[in-house]
Amino acid sequence: MAVSVTIEPRFNGPPESGHGGYSCGLLGASFEAPMAVSLRVPPPLSRPLTVDGDRLLDGDTLVAAATPAEVAPALPPMPATAPPAPDDPVYGELHEHPFPTCFACGPDRAPGDGLRIFAARIAGGDGMVAAPWTPDPNLAGADGNVEPIFVWAALDCPTGHACAIETPAVLARLALRRLAPVRAGEPHVVAAWPLHRDGRKHHAAGCLYDAAGTPLAVSVSLWIELRHPGALGARV
Repeated sequence: MAVSVTIEPRFNGPPESGHGGYSCGLLGASFEAPMAVSLRVPPPLSRPLTVDGDRLLDGDTLVAAATPAEVAPALPPMPATAPPAPDDPVYGELHEHPFPTCFACGPDRAPGDGLRIFAARIAGGDGMVAAPWTPDPNLAGADGNVEPIFVWAALDCPTGHACAIETPAVLARLALRRLAPVRAGEPHVVAAWPLHRDGRKHHAAGCLYDAAGTPLAVSVSLWIELRHPGALGARV
């Protein structure tokens, strides 16, 4: 049965479109099995969309499509997190965040509003990045577990940072497998690492760990560099 949904402005990635991981989660989080969600157009904000099975529609326009996926990247042990070094890039290879109001990783978002997941490079980690994350209670259901859609959101942006992209880029596909509940108000670590690159296409994997280092969710993502660096309101 088709369901109407709206991406509220709070859940933006670029200024005028939905956050990639959150938007993918609108489809993927409704399935128990691992799913890959491909974004076909920038998800629009503030207007009714339709979730129809494995499709997210804006009228007749296909916004995203979901397919079953194998999501089993080789997982490293949970890395120790540390603040970024003074000369570390803010995002990828960029020293200025291209989307500073991004729901998941935007530095302009207030605590309790955005996720504020600020990944930093791990010394000797072969491109790995990681960030501490304590999910705000407003992301949880009545049982105290973080709603699955926010797990999708959390495992988006760190994978883009791990790709070490030199120009603004956006998520094109996110595949995710949930392994165990994520408890709000408890410390976690989000880590990501690059897999390979094919021109403007960048592939990466990510993992959300609890404080004991137990994997709770894993992801594989595809990022694509924007053809025009200032597209979608990217700051350049």
